[in-house]
Amino acid sequence: MKTTTKLADGRELIYFDADDSALRDSADLRPLEPTASLSEIRQDPATGDWVTVAAHRQGRIYHPPADECPLCPSREGRLSEIPAPDYEVAVFENRFPSLATDAAAHVTGLDHPVAVSGPGTGRCEVVCFTSDHGSSFADLDEAQARLVLDAWTDRTAALSALPGVQQVYCFENRGAEIGVTLAHPHGQIYAFPFTTPRTRRMAEAAAGHRARTGRNLFEDLLAAERADPVRVVLAGEHWTAFVPFAARWPYEVHLYPNRRVADLTALTEAERAEFPRVYLELLRRFDRLFIEPGHNEQAAPTPYISAWHQAPAPGGEELALHLELFTIRRTVGKLKFLAGVESGMDAFVNDVSPEAAAQRLREVAS
Repeated sequence: MKTTTKLADGRELIYFDADDSALRDSADLRPLEPTASLSEIRQDPATGDWVTVAAHRQGRIYHPPADECPLCPSREGRLSEIPAPDYEVAVFENRFPSLATDAAAHVTGLDHPVAVSGPGTGRCEVVCFTSDHGSSFADLDEAQARLVLDAWTDRTAALSALPGVQQVYCFENRGAEIGVTLAHPHGQIYAFPFTTPRTRRMAEAAAGHRARTGRNLFEDLLAAERADPVRVVLAGEHWTAFVPFAARWPYEVHLYPNRRVADLTALTEAERAEFPRVYLELLRRFDRLFIEPGHNEQAAPTPYISAWHQAPAPGGEELALHLELFTIRRTVGKLKFLAGVESGMDAFVNDVSPEAAAQRLREVAS
């Protein structure tokens, strides 16, 4: 069940519940003033990439103590972004968005050969996976994970329909090492007014592959991995997870539906039903990657980024929905830092062979 309401400053809040009888009528009693987004986008003339400038985000909440978490349910004496005393999955407009629907009213764009800019029109949402502050996505059961998938799908459909939106990106940053500022298990959704640089490069590669072979790049890629499964981590009836041949990160897994689709809205019920089992197993394997010999538990949960790649509109006809999951941890107590080569030239050097990473991820299976 989906229930839509408003927060005190007019932002949208949406509850997703498995129980159709759930009552979501708690009002937001906070004295909030409406916020204005000053976001703008500027195009790098040397690369064609768009950069978002959102200076108003400097004042956002940063590592609050657990008893002041803005993503926990509200309680007496402590009102949060979620007015309800409990919830299953909740989605709301970010109070400090990088992109916003009202940005056009506050930012005037420039149009010059080397200074092309415009308002950062779009939308940024926060997805709370559970009301349990001390939990994580990997701790969810399959029904709860399916509810999150339903929320991602609903928001992909709704945000894709907004004027000017070209790409919808659902993702989770997990761990302080990644840069997470709120410890509560949550993810985000960005509705971009442009095609992101990585997606644009994928589209160019897919177009080149089509021109050379007459076939789809991503269908060929998945078929090759399944035919020689040295890098396959987990294979189901409808999904395949593998370490890519040219993985950039020490431990990186790509999860594809076996049938090529453009975005989450195109998945069948059978594909949706299998996803929670496969994805939860992958996350739990990530949390077992760095357990030291002789220890039952690792010192800290594995930091990761989980990123849904969905086809943009227009120009996404050759692309394929898939999820990319990776960690910046390369071994126990050591992180993979993006230093001069990676940050300066976008040329990755991986310290772990993709085949060895896949083998390790198979070894830590449940």
